[in-house]
Amino acid sequence: MDVLLTGGAGFIGSAVAARLAAAGHRIRVLDALLPTVHPGGGPPLLPDGVEFLHGDVRDRAIVARALRGVDAVCHQAAMVGLGLDLDDAPEYAGCNDLGTAVLLAAMARAGVDRLVLAGSMVVYGEGRYRCAEHGDVAPGPRRPDELDAGRFEPPCPHCGAPLTPGLVDESAAPDPRNVYAATKLAQEHLASAWARASAGRVTALRYHNVYGPDMPRDTPYAGVASIFRSALERGEAPRVFEDGGQRRDFVHVSDVASANLAALEALERRPPGSARCYNVGSGTVHTVGEMAAALAAARGGPAPVVTGDYRLGDVRHITADSSRLRTELGWRPEVGFAAGMTAFAAERLRG
Repeated sequence: MDVLLTGGAGFIGSAVAARLAAAGHRIRVLDALLPTVHPGGGPPLLPDGVEFLHGDVRDRAIVARALRGVDAVCHQAAMVGLGLDLDDAPEYAGCNDLGTAVLLAAMARAGVDRLVLAGSMVVYGEGRYRCAEHGDVAPGPRRPDELDAGRFEPPCPHCGAPLTPGLVDESAAPDPRNVYAATKLAQEHLASAWARASAGRVTALRYHNVYGPDMPRDTPYAGVASIFRSALERGEAPRVFEDGGQRRDFVHVSDVASANLAALEALERRPPGSARCYNVGSGTVHTVGEMAAALAAARGGPAPVVTGDYRLGDVRHITADSSRLRTELGWRPEVGFAAGMTAFAAERLRG
């Protein structure tokens, strides 16, 4: 099929472009080449035969041009990162939510009725927790005084007892806890409204912690794996926030690309006017400290330093139950944690 891939020159987008092209789809990439993501400038490196349009998804004229002759859209374009403070809110909302609204309106006018949306696990806030007395509970945001004292685990909101973290599935209520998370949830709501109004079909893929070759190097918008890798490349020890015990699901970018392919090819079997979300994770749980140690060992660099520092808006534990994606779309991750981190320790970073 003919596919418009927004953000297709970025870290995840370029991996998706390669996977879709290898599967025989015809790809047109639309990318603004924002300096925060593409600091070197110049044309992007894309697979042979992939068409490239330089433009912003908020530009109605370029989006209308990009949609000509297209069967489906894979929407990866977004400003990523935590959202450093509220001064970032207009830019995040503009890039992520206004851009998505412009794209969806143009799709409705052009009669393009299939969409794969790059979502994020950040819409959940904290992951799933269980209290021995109160069962499944949703802890509130962690307080600065508790974090300053080194008490990083969220307590039961009813009795204050310790909680046991577990896997979060797609039925969990959204609880976005920073600007970026709020914009990613808004993207899903906009896409669902578009599907109902235009008899479209949308699949939102909620990525967990994605890593792999061509990640942006050490910037405020980079993922933690890239920040640690960049430190090791400079001969410095990775600096691990909190106590390093934050639980995450680290999923390789090639597995994320294959999830996009599976979602795209399944869209035509979905009923019109429907929206469905899927977690995209490796299915294995590791701590941030374990990831830093694995990268340091693989690169032969200094051991990680646990700092006790923290960022408000970060969550303690968020790990995926990706069984819906496996069961309904037949997707399986192929890159295990040990092999993936060993390879990533030596792979190229972007910028």
